[in-house]
Amino acid sequence: MTEIMLRVLVVAFIAAGIVAVAVIVRNARRGPGLAMMFAPKPAKRIDIVEQVSIDAKRKLILVRRDDVEHLVMTGGPVDIVIEGGIGARSNSGETRTASSPHTLPPRALGQAAE
Repeated sequence: MTEIMLRVLVVAFIAAGIVAVAVIVRNARRGPGLAMMFAPKPAKRIDIVEQVSIDAKRKLILVRRDDVEHLVMTGGPVDIVIEGGIGARSNSGETRTASSPHTLPPRALGQAAE
């Protein structure tokens, strides 16, 4: 009787081993696996260059995305882009600033808008 139980246990362990190997092989073929874990991380595309507090609620934030900078004011009733496309390259290769109806002329901090 014990010899039969021993053989059944051996067959069960072998079957479990075969199933485990099959699952591992299937998962390895499906995705990038271990190679992705050790691959270098892609370069950051977005970064906060500077930020300045205007008052207790509002901040000016200079954000860089793909070598183009955007000046954003946050914390007021509405977050707005003050200037976009800073440092963007035009077709002729020179730097430019984007002209949009929301772009404000530069003025010293603390001056009221006209």
